[in-house]
Amino acid sequence: MKRAIPVLALSVAGLVPVWLYSPGAAHEGELTEVAAPETPQQTQAAPKTTGSAPKTTGSAPKATGSAPATQPQQQQQVQARTVSGPAVNTSEGTVQVQVTFQGTKITDVKALRAPNSNPTRMALPLLRQSALKAQSADIDTVSGATATSEGYKQSLQAAIDGAQ
Repeated sequence: MKRAIPVLALSVAGLVPVWLYSPGAAHEGELTEVAAPETPQQTQAAPKTTGSAPKTTGSAPKATGSAPATQPQQQQQVQARTVSGPAVNTSEGTVQVQVTFQGTKITDVKALRAPNSNPTRMALPLLRQSALKAQSADIDTVSGATATSEGYKQSLQAAIDGAQ
């Protein structure tokens, strides 16, 4: 019994630094989502392959009728644009987002850079969903990923401002 108290005290003393450990910036990796941006050729390829011209050669009025239908789609595709926000340094790491706009509507938000931690990996989908729903950077902070959330919102707001 005399040895149990010192063993218990030393065990707790040894575990406290492990519980409080947080990797510094030198040990921290960053998540990088690199998605190839859609090119106009990729998005226009689908309407061209769905046309009925190869199946029926005698339907010239249908072929001319389908041309105006693709022109508004092409005009909408021209309006689609992506804007990257600045890289925001937080206490947890660097956060940077890229926003895709269709006209003035936010259609996608991607994290280009984010801290490589479990709270951040869990927070990014929630932040994206909130931004798409709110159509602005006025979104709630994700509990447990406060620094990442604040950096995300700052980069998102800067990207929105840059698109206007």
